Amino acid sequence: MRLAEFILANIEPILAEWEDFARSLSPGADMTIVELRDDAGSILRATARDMQNRQSLEQQESKSKGDGGAGGAASDRLDIASDMHGVERVSSGFHITDVVSEYRALRASVLRLWRESVPQPERKDLDDLTRFNESLDQSLARGVASYSKRVDDSRQMFLAILSHDLRNPLSTIRTAAYLVAMKNEDRATADAILMINRSTDVMVRLISDLIDFSSSGLGRAMPLNREPVDLELLCREVIDAYRTTHADRVLRFHSDGDVNGVWDVGRIRQVISNLVGNAIQHGSPDGPITLSVTSKTTPSAASGTADSVVVLSVHNEGPPIPPDLLPTLFDPLKRYATQESVAQRTPGSIGLGLYIVREIVAANGGTVAVTSTAEEGTTFTVCIPRLLPAEDHDRDDAKAAG
Repeated sequence: MRLAEFILANIEPILAEWEDFARSLSPGADMTIVELRDDAGSILRATARDMQNRQSLEQQESKSKGDGGAGGAASDRLDIASDMHGVERVSSGFHITDVVSEYRALRASVLRLWRESVPQPERKDLDDLTRFNESLDQSLARGVASYSKRVDDSRQMFLAILSHDLRNPLSTIRTAAYLVAMKNEDRATADAILMINRSTDVMVRLISDLIDFSSSGLGRAMPLNREPVDLELLCREVIDAYRTTHADRVLRFHSDGDVNGVWDVGRIRQVISNLVGNAIQHGSPDGPITLSVTSKTTPSAASGTADSVVVLSVHNEGPPIPPDLLPTLFDPLKRYATQESVAQRTPGSIGLGLYIVREIVAANGGTVAVTSTAEEGTTFTVCIPRLLPAEDHDRDDAKAAG
């Protein structure tokens, strides 16, 4: 009996083994038979029908990579059943590794049961085995893709709700604190208001970091709203804000040349704020922190002309960053810590600040680097073009729209 015919004739014993395996996974212990089997029956029937269709070499290559491509009603039904299975497994609490394990167990069950029914394999059986693996790989790829999309959609919705439901009360808190400050001028009240403002700033940054990480962590282009920006003015605004909240620190600013450009002002503000905040946290409490911005031209290998770029740097004194940590310093959820920086750490930091700096700078066509030695201190240097090349602008917008 050909493999496709065997599957159609033995749906029930195959599903029984699928059910037993699904029940052995932690989410499946308390599920009903219908929930455990889910769309497995549809996947098996569509797989068998798909195997019985004629297939070109191009279609075979596409399916062998898990990309589908066979066309026809059977292949379409296989994709639909696989999509539904991935979505349902998310709702049932299965992990992505559980879904992959289900397919691995299904493959093993079908082949074992079929082999027991075939006393002497023939050449056509090898062809059937290849077609079965291709179709099951197609189903696995679609199932994993639909699972991942549902998880991503849920995360985006959660973060949108989180952002809305947290930012509104935070705004109310800040407004109330402002009104209290207007009616009370004693020192104790001023200190309390400063503490409230610092805490709400921390929460706002944390919410923004989480949303940015979610938006860029899956390979999407970071959305940008470009407009003319006076970087000197923007830097002064950020430094003045930190001088207000960190009156005990020495913060310096230096600007040289034309540092106007076309960027996303909110994103560039994040870069400056994250780098200065990082220097305050990790730098020597007694040493100055210097923010510098200047313009320069660099030769362009692509066009053979000179490109105008802006260089922004933040320098702090204090213990150097260990060399072995430098390669992963901009990775998400990684955090460099010393005894001094832990003592100064702003509550709510989860190790996303430098990662977001890198993503914003990259989205603006620039680079970010760090040098750190005991003699020279630590310097983060950002280099961004004043104008993003037109082709990069179009490609970036296309990615963001997709």
